[in-house]
Amino acid sequence: MDLVLSGGTVVTALDPPSVTFASIAIRDGRVAAVEGGVTPAASSIDCTGCLVIPGNVCAHHHLYSSLARGMPYRLEPPETFVQILQRVWWRLDRALDPSSIHWSAWSGGADALLAGTTTIVDHHASPFAIEDSLESVDRGLRGLGVRRILCYEVTDRDGLDTAAAGLEETHRRLKENISDREGLGRIRRTMVGAHASFTLSAETLAACVSLANEFDVGIHVHVAEDAADQRDAEARFGRRVIERLADAGALTERSLLAHCVHVDDREIDLIRDSGAWVAHNPRSNMNNRVGRAPVARLGERVALGTDGIGGDLFAESQAAYWRGHEDDPSISPSWVLGRVAAGAAFAGRGFGEPLLGRIEPGAPADLVVLDYDPPTPLSAENLAGHWVFGLSASHVRDVVVDGSVVVRERRLLRGGEGEPGAFSQAAAQELWERIDAIPAHPFEPAGDE
Repeated sequence: MDLVLSGGTVVTALDPPSVTFASIAIRDGRVAAVEGGVTPAASSIDCTGCLVIPGNVCAHHHLYSSLARGMPYRLEPPETFVQILQRVWWRLDRALDPSSIHWSAWSGGADALLAGTTTIVDHHASPFAIEDSLESVDRGLRGLGVRRILCYEVTDRDGLDTAAAGLEETHRRLKENISDREGLGRIRRTMVGAHASFTLSAETLAACVSLANEFDVGIHVHVAEDAADQRDAEARFGRRVIERLADAGALTERSLLAHCVHVDDREIDLIRDSGAWVAHNPRSNMNNRVGRAPVARLGERVALGTDGIGGDLFAESQAAYWRGHEDDPSISPSWVLGRVAAGAAFAGRGFGEPLLGRIEPGAPADLVVLDYDPPTPLSAENLAGHWVFGLSASHVRDVVVDGSVVVRERRLLRGGEGEPGAFSQAAAQELWERIDAIPAHPFEPAGDE
């Protein structure tokens, strides 16, 4: 055996919950055995008194926002969601360069691992630094050992040339994944990224769909995060956002739809019938004051993302529960466990790993050891209650990704050479100085004049 995690309480599955007391043997990046008497290994981790869970998946992240924490803001305060984009995020992404892209990815990836998140589904944008930007993101995560699914955000808001460059960056990356010279395919994948309907022309959306079909991958796109997206679709195309995506061929069982806050009953039916996945980002929705997604009606393919607010899925789980339960009593702690499991199921499909998110023989060895001493008994029947009301990122002690230990005793083992934190802070300072020289973005969706 390559590694043994011995003597812990093991959550072998989240949906439905399954809990046992066992040791876990790992060989060649996979779980080899989950049982009482495991063959000793040269390397072992004592998990006595600990809870071992499958690694969490963040189903929608914006790693490029990682260096925005504490960023000064000197423009007029935004009053609408579109103004938030114009005055904050569309200025930030224009200021990104290869160095800040790399250190954003490193910072966000480190934050995620230390919070027990082993897989990140990222949506990247850097319109003035597009070429090789996904390589910069990948390099930052590769140094840490994070499992990842990446995409570049194709959009027309910065002109046709940048839209074409975004498509070319995506095409180049998808071709590299096929050749996979570095053998990283087991922990790295690429999707086709698109911003949102209101910044996509018919031609650009069609090009995204064509690229996704050519490489048999999904489209990762923001959907009706704000009502402005719907107003634009109706003004320009005479239909609502989901209807437009469906007509364009962008709504499939491979699609990942971020937010879906302002969708109506017809659109909910289309989403469910298509088999598409939805990434629910409750903390971001609250922060941007865009409304509440009808998550209980969107089906079982609803996963949790952070939308760039860190990498802590325990915090996101709790927000999803409290935010949802306030309106709908059917949103229960068990429902939340189902959403965490759905994130792993989505990522597992992307990697061709149906057992991702489980701890059983043959599953990818993405595991998190929690130093959690529960004040009450813990079982499969009440795991959801412990998850929502007890667990937090502060309990994360050790993290294993693809069979390799990447966090041990709350410290990154693959943090990079030198002092990465110092490099990250320097990159952030330079980024903030560039942003100060960038005015609010002029792009306006249709229907809002």
